[in-house]
Amino acid sequence: MSILLQADTLSVAGENLAEAVPVEKTLSIMELLTSGGLAGQIIMVALFLMLFVALYLYFERLMAINAASKIDLNFMGLVKDNIKNGRIDSAKMACAHSQSPVARLIEKGISRIGKPLSDINTAIENAGKLEINKLEKNVSMLATISGAGPMTGFLGTVVGMIQAFHKMATGGGQIEVGALSEGIYTAMTTTVVGLVIGIIAYVGYNHLVVKTDKVVHQMEANAVDFLDLLNDPA
Repeated sequence: MSILLQADTLSVAGENLAEAVPVEKTLSIMELLTSGGLAGQIIMVALFLMLFVALYLYFERLMAINAASKIDLNFMGLVKDNIKNGRIDSAKMACAHSQSPVARLIEKGISRIGKPLSDINTAIENAGKLEINKLEKNVSMLATISGAGPMTGFLGTVVGMIQAFHKMATGGGQIEVGALSEGIYTAMTTTVVGLVIGIIAYVGYNHLVVKTDKVVHQMEANAVDFLDLLNDPA
């Protein structure tokens, strides 16, 4: 009988011990992002819209700039040869077939051949400004998102802390940690997501600026080469 009582006692103690040991609860990324309540979810939607816009702008501009940087290595040689031999129409045709910012600059200069060199230079400069504006189209929005993303995340931090303190103030001294979790989740997750979006947009913006500068340098070098040709056509 005593053995049975001991066995029952051990069984009950084991059950009580199992109940006392806390079970670790896992939290998926989706649950983490959506556990901040309505206010947190609204801010998250705004942040992910910024992320989508930033990624779209980056890849769209990257492809456009890469396409603009491609130019036939024999292009300037062909243009020089046609101009030296008086084949102006052939030089224009070569520019039209190239379809690059450099070609459009040179084509603008060729169309002004016969006028003062200062007029040709001005025409090329104006065409260059237009080409640069095309390359930089919407790139400034990436810079805006790189600043607006973290600020929106910090807004979520403030909203989350307001929620947490409001529950503390209205809890009547009986506040549980779980009651504060919604506000704390809002504060932490929006801050992290906002900073990540800001970093992505900032890095993307600076990468596009570097790529654009290379294309601009390429245009300037070829424009100078073309003007030197007109100064000394022989």
